[in-house]
Amino acid sequence: MNQSPTVFIVDDDAAVLKGLARLLRSARLNVMAFGSPQEFLERHDPHAPGCLVLDLAMPGLNGLELQTALTAKGSAIPIIFLTGHGDIPTSVQAIKRGALDFLTKPVNDADLLKAVHAAIEKDRLARLARAELDDIQTRLDSLTRANVKCSPMSSPAS
Repeated sequence: MNQSPTVFIVDDDAAVLKGLARLLRSARLNVMAFGSPQEFLERHDPHAPGCLVLDLAMPGLNGLELQTALTAKGSAIPIIFLTGHGDIPTSVQAIKRGALDFLTKPVNDADLLKAVHAAIEKDRLARLARAELDDIQTRLDSLTRANVKCSPMSSPAS
């Protein structure tokens, strides 16, 4: 739980990746940049805290398809879509699938930073809630085991 959050960026435009990474690092955020959704899927640790800033239109796997793949893997990472090719139906689809925000390029720095900080906080709170539920479940399981050990064994009727 003490691991610092990371902002994962996935965009096929190297200049955009570099600019976003520079902006986020200037705000003292940890950043990992990926040039493709496939590279992100291969290297991403689903247990790492943070959020994902995701381009929509990319060759191969697009942003919505990556979002679907992450959901299928059980990932709950908050996603901020950032695109130059967005439209209302696509943004609605992304939000309905769980995206936290949908921003258009060129993005206002303050808007992106605000969205990233909100996503990191959402992830922190979700991880805290999951840890509390896991702790409660562990306690319940130990009580159940204790009750099984303490309960009298019934003998078969003869």
